[in-house]
Amino acid sequence: CFNSDSSCEKCDFETDLCKALRESNLQPGWIRRNGRSGMGPPYSDHNGNDSAYFLSLSPEMRSSSATLRTNVFLPTDKEHVCQITFHYWISQMSGTLVVGLQKLSEDTITNIWQVSGELQNQWKANTITINSTEKYEV
Repeated sequence: CFNSDSSCEKCDFETDLCKALRESNLQPGWIRRNGRSGMGPPYSDHNGNDSAYFLSLSPEMRSSSATLRTNVFLPTDKEHVCQITFHYWISQMSGTLVVGLQKLSEDTITNIWQVSGELQNQWKANTITINSTEKYEV
């Protein structure tokens, strides 16, 4: 869910990628699936719905990495704080999920949150708050 002007945009994958993510096709490695896909856990989304869609790394990508990029967000100020809440599932001890911030004036991506080695086999949620004086992608 993306907060801006106190409106909240929910981002799910029921029909396709949500508006917050780049309109271009999924980058290699990501697949849109649900718990009924026969690909192993998770067998439902974070609400326990086995027919609801989520993004997952394809089995061939287990030993490498794949990136998801948002569309460009506008600068934040005192009135416009960007908060992103997301649900995630890590099913491998070696898996690492990283959230990075790239300002449009910079080539580098700054890691602002990460989690790894949590073989919990359960959905978890995290909220990140972003402040940026210029346009950025996550």
